[in-house]
Amino acid sequence: MKIHIPFALAFALFTAGTGPISAQTAPQMNLPRTTLTVGIHQIQAQVAITPEQHATGLMFRTDMPQQEGMLFVFKAPSQQCFWMKNTLLPLTAAFVADDGTIVNLEDMRPQTTDSHCSAKPVRYVLEVNQGWFAKKGLKAGAQLRGTPFPS
Repeated sequence: MKIHIPFALAFALFTAGTGPISAQTAPQMNLPRTTLTVGIHQIQAQVAITPEQHATGLMFRTDMPQQEGMLFVFKAPSQQCFWMKNTLLPLTAAFVADDGTIVNLEDMRPQTTDSHCSAKPVRYVLEVNQGWFAKKGLKAGAQLRGTPFPS
């Protein structure tokens, strides 16, 4: 399996420990990136690894290219719940098992505090523009490939 060095380094730093969370009011843009595939489709995903990166996510962005998203990586599988406070774009969250299987998909409305949760414990959540999966006919059970998922 090919490892994307910045992602691997960022993941190693995350698993070694993290610092305090601070408030952020601007979009985070300089995160490590990885290329994910699902079927014949590709997603260029920024990788959010630290608790601070998780807390900010895609907040404050006014646009995002259709083939981009954000992959949230957690230390261990658990029930993950997301909300959309300060998030201006409608998104779909894919809750993803360790083997890359999409457990469930949740459409999320901008600027709401409604909880959208994984149907079972997961370590990964991929956020993309709302409708991306539906337009490609992809549903729960589809397989993501690429770092960190098996080939």
